[in-house]
Amino acid sequence: MGRDQRFVSYLRVSTTKQGALGLGIEAQRRAVENYLNGGSWTVIAEYMEVESGKHDDRPKLAEALALCRLHNATLIIAKLDRLSRDAHFLLGLQKAGVRFVAADMPEANEMVVGIMAVVAQAERKMISERTEAAMAAAKARGKRLGTPSNLRNVDEGRARGRARCSEIARDRARDLRPIIADLRAAGATNLSQLAVGLNRRGIPTSRGGTWSATQVRRVLERVG
Repeated sequence: MGRDQRFVSYLRVSTTKQGALGLGIEAQRRAVENYLNGGSWTVIAEYMEVESGKHDDRPKLAEALALCRLHNATLIIAKLDRLSRDAHFLLGLQKAGVRFVAADMPEANEMVVGIMAVVAQAERKMISERTEAAMAAAKARGKRLGTPSNLRNVDEGRARGRARCSEIARDRARDLRPIIADLRAAGATNLSQLAVGLNRRGIPTSRGGTWSATQVRRVLERVG
């Protein structure tokens, strides 16, 4: 575990009765504490939710993810099925730009992504085989083969990468908007004062550094 790593804990029970009795919550909390035992780390917050694992629109989880984005923190859960049994939803965490770890299965993130990678690899292999067969057939007919499509694929991949980076930046800017509004309500009237306020609240920049007026301006430009 890295130095000074930040975590947001997310605990979930499936029924209101379980939530009222605290069934399962303490066991989950102990599992998280045991995983974090030792080292230099900080648990920024703990969220508890009563909701079925079949539902992905969980408000407390959404709040936890927003806090992870704000603090560049890792979402930690006690058991993988406490988050979701839906592999597609787990990959949605990656899309949201949030790291997560399950105390009972620390390699779960890499494992889930790996499974999807295997499927994608098999699909790419089939496409490649079909492409090679089509090229061989075209060559047999005497057609001249080039590489424009390959170049287009590279360009499209780069464009998707840039678009994804922009999307992550916009999501984090939206997470920062209510905090900036609070700072303004408290008397911050310019970019420098907003930067000082964010730094005092312990919220890092997207790269883990401290805020400057220029960086605050960029965030404001993204949220309009």
